[in-house]
Amino acid sequence: MFKKSNIVIKNKRATFDYEILDRFLAGIQLYGTEIKSIRDGKAGLTETYCTFIKDELWVRNMHIATYFFGTYNNHDVRRDRKLLLTKRELTKLSRATKETGNTIVPTKLFINDKGLAKLEIGLAKGKKTYDKRESLKQKEDKRSMDRAMKE
Repeated sequence: MFKKSNIVIKNKRATFDYEILDRFLAGIQLYGTEIKSIRDGKAGLTETYCTFIKDELWVRNMHIATYFFGTYNNHDVRRDRKLLLTKRELTKLSRATKETGNTIVPTKLFINDKGLAKLEIGLAKGKKTYDKRESLKQKEDKRSMDRAMKE
């Protein structure tokens, strides 16, 4: 019924700033104009993070642009949105975030085969500056090796 969607919005900053320990797939509670904006590809995950409020996981600071054809029904651009996970996943994440240094960051926003918006979140530990320099060096080395192979 639904065609395969190619909408994938990535948070490139998350993999640079954090070491992703575990990944989860979560649904998002959205308004009608929000899902239409996501299907148009007008969303961003920079400076986005997840937090627990009363045993529920919420994503904060996620930017979804206003829908062009939305009238007075349009949504707030950076409102908090509830994430939909199983109870087992929520308890695992809440237990892990109580440890020092762990946080939850969104890594990817996409539309699945059924037409629903899904958010891939990662349980992450912050990188130190020397780790970031090392990952940049590895990336540059890989690029130069790929260039050498092509020539």
